[in-house]
Amino acid sequence: MTGLDIARLRLLNQHIALPSFKEPGDVVDWLGAAQAQDYAGAKWALGLRMREATDNDIEKAFNNGSILRTHVLRPTWHFVRPADIRWMLALTAPRVHAVNAYMYRQQGLDDIVFKRSNAMLAKALEGGGQLTRNELRDVLRSAGIATDDGLRMSYLMMYAELEGLICSGARRGKQFTYALLEERAPQAKRLERDEALAELSRRFFMSRGPATAQDFAKWSGLTLAEARNGLEAVKGGLELESVDGQAYWFLRPRAPIVATSPTAHLLSVYDEYISGYKDRSAIDANNLATLFSAMGNALQFIIILDGQLVGTWKRTIRKEAVLIETNLLMKLSEAENQAIALAAQQYGAFLELPVVMA
Repeated sequence: MTGLDIARLRLLNQHIALPSFKEPGDVVDWLGAAQAQDYAGAKWALGLRMREATDNDIEKAFNNGSILRTHVLRPTWHFVRPADIRWMLALTAPRVHAVNAYMYRQQGLDDIVFKRSNAMLAKALEGGGQLTRNELRDVLRSAGIATDDGLRMSYLMMYAELEGLICSGARRGKQFTYALLEERAPQAKRLERDEALAELSRRFFMSRGPATAQDFAKWSGLTLAEARNGLEAVKGGLELESVDGQAYWFLRPRAPIVATSPTAHLLSVYDEYISGYKDRSAIDANNLATLFSAMGNALQFIIILDGQLVGTWKRTIRKEAVLIETNLLMKLSEAENQAIALAAQQYGAFLELPVVMA
């Protein structure tokens, strides 16, 4: 073993321990992409890494197109910057299509159907149109394209996203809309594949290190061989340390590691501190992962104390306050409980609501 403090370095490199970004787009730029199928949790994941951010700040950035939401990397939504969306799709979409191939066949979706559906979507959205999924469902149905199964519609839309035809538009109230990617991100960069692989690798290891090639492959959706090739292209700018025979690559933070303890963070279950790694043992020194997994796949938000998993939390948003209920999986000291209460207040400030602890 070495003295490498993986958890604390990740907190720093992910800008959770020392949030410094001013704009949501700056956070996404640093992370490369941020998992976003849970939209409310994804907004908090960005706000957590910013100075004095509010939910409304993230909402405005999303609505004005400073950050976009689309299927990329893996078969799930991510926030990406407009400038990065095309090269990132070109690099990772083929793998997602391969993963989706079975479901395409099961839903009776082939090249002919996709060509027709994409043409209808493009026609409906051209000229700055932004339509909801239900509105686009009606468009496809009117063209004789079956969408009765909600799953079939989902794969039609995901295919159009992966092909770089559509992406997120502004929200209409609480409803999501879609827009043409060309109109939403006209300045999107295009990179050659090797250049794109190197750029994605650089973003991952700088923002999520210490991490392994296996972590990068899991996060990016690329093969392990591709992940290793990407790492090879950028490793000259990274540091390497071996822990239990495993190679960890990272960018050492400019600021010294200050061991302020106890410090707590309330995270979304899909926060990149969790979802960005294949091996999560570095944040489970208390051996609670099995107990956590037994709770099921309901959106269990996660409590981190000094970088380690200690419990879960739920929030109920009311007009006058946000109710936060914690479920601690181990006994904590008074100071540790106070650290969690402080983290809850930080979340309340993000929502611009007082906090009531349950």
